[in-house]
Amino acid sequence: MRKIGFIGAYDKTDMLLNIAKILTTLKNKVLIADSTINQKARYIVPAINPTVSYITSFEDIDIAIGFNSIEEIKNYTGISEELPYDIILIDADTVEKIEGFELETANKNYFVTSFDVYSLKRGIEILNGLKVPINLTKLLFAKEILKEDDDYLNFLAVGHKLKWDEEKIYFPIENGDFDVIVENQRVQKIKFKKLSIQYKDNLSYIAQQILDIDDDLKVRKAIKIIERGV
Repeated sequence: MRKIGFIGAYDKTDMLLNIAKILTTLKNKVLIADSTINQKARYIVPAINPTVSYITSFEDIDIAIGFNSIEEIKNYTGISEELPYDIILIDADTVEKIEGFELETANKNYFVTSFDVYSLKRGIEILNGLKVPINLTKLLFAKEILKEDDDYLNFLAVGHKLKWDEEKIYFPIENGDFDVIVENQRVQKIKFKKLSIQYKDNLSYIAQQILDIDDDLKVRKAIKIIERGV
């Protein structure tokens, strides 16, 4: 079972659903754990009888909401051994959830942010209480990426127990993807057809990293299947 952390104050829910859709199309059994304060998945993912903590299924993706650790999910499901998933994507925005889900042992962790001051400062604040160092790949949402913005992020992170990976992943904003995502929420479907090429390329690249594969042919084929609605 591969465990992947997505850490930060920036909204990650729709991106995680899109990544999970690619992974399930590739025949992986996927769980998204929304452990964030706002629990956005509670409001945009349909559920028959939501409670304080629950697991629901949406387009072949399981979504766990309101849990503090994998152990709590095991207790909820009555499973004592390893959970029956190939991949777990964990959305965390507090140090307690980072530690609860033991993201220091994750296969990969992403730090997700835009460059507005709240997302940056709140995101870094999440890392304040880390007891052990953690490796993070920057996943950055911005209209335009400026060196000064990245320098400011690095400045804010000085003194924290983290190590940045050399690579950075940039998601351009204000290119129409937000409107597509909002429409997908309304119709309660995960659709890729109207998403920008840049957005889909990034989803493809992250999926490759999660699966630890170099060849993107299978991933791009999965995206084409999703676009066709097959």
